[in-house]
Amino acid sequence: MAYCPLIYCQMSTIRGTKEWAVAEINCSFGCPYNCRYCYARTAALKHGLIDSPDQWTQSRILVEEVNRKHPHYQGQVMFPTAHDLTNENLDAALTVINNLLAADNRVLIVSKPSLSCIETICRRFADQKQKIVFRFTITARNPEILSFWEPGAPAYQERLKALKFSYRQGFSTSVSIEPVLDMSDLEGLVEELEPYVNHSIWIGKMNRIEQRVIIDSDQVAAEVKRIRKEQQDGEIENMYQRLQHKPLIRWKESIKEIVGLPLSTQIGRDE
Repeated sequence: MAYCPLIYCQMSTIRGTKEWAVAEINCSFGCPYNCRYCYARTAALKHGLIDSPDQWTQSRILVEEVNRKHPHYQGQVMFPTAHDLTNENLDAALTVINNLLAADNRVLIVSKPSLSCIETICRRFADQKQKIVFRFTITARNPEILSFWEPGAPAYQERLKALKFSYRQGFSTSVSIEPVLDMSDLEGLVEELEPYVNHSIWIGKMNRIEQRVIIDSDQVAAEVKRIRKEQQDGEIENMYQRLQHKPLIRWKESIKEIVGLPLSTQIGRDE
């Protein structure tokens, strides 16, 4: 099966990134952040695009996708979905964003943000900020938990600085706390992020742990056990009750199914 960097979503089941966007676009293959729960690495292994998990950290630019001239999509476009934005692929990412904006698309930029990359994007597209939404993945504040699950990604303080910078530059800002990596600190995390978010804060579980997390040590097994305990239905229901009153909070389908909220029925609604 060939790697598909652009997926135009037309499926009836609205889950995952389809809740956010009608099209999913990437400009490189592989990601140095090497998150232990990465769905894209699991897919690459399943389809024989890499031979081992270690190969996923060796990213390469997809030149054809960088140079693709995009149409105007009927809804929000998510970029990227299967890798992150790093200094190594930033030039390619800038080209893709420019091509999407040139076709008058609304672009959802999703990243565990590198401050320098976000500063560059903000300055480059300052006059088109009304067509851009930043959604920064910020899954925990605890440095030990964050570095364990997302070993190559920026630390919490750098992600927070990127959020503050883009907010102060007048961009639409959003946060994805999916997966929640530290349920005990979730309310504190939300409270610290709220002042710099003007769009939404999404909360979701760690999905398909058995398929995506490679349990190759006692430490990994212990962390998976902790996540499973914190994601039990009762814990999720309690968390929902504590946070449901906050106007910025949005719930991913993994939470909605537990607390009895209706699932999205329209692709890319981003409700």
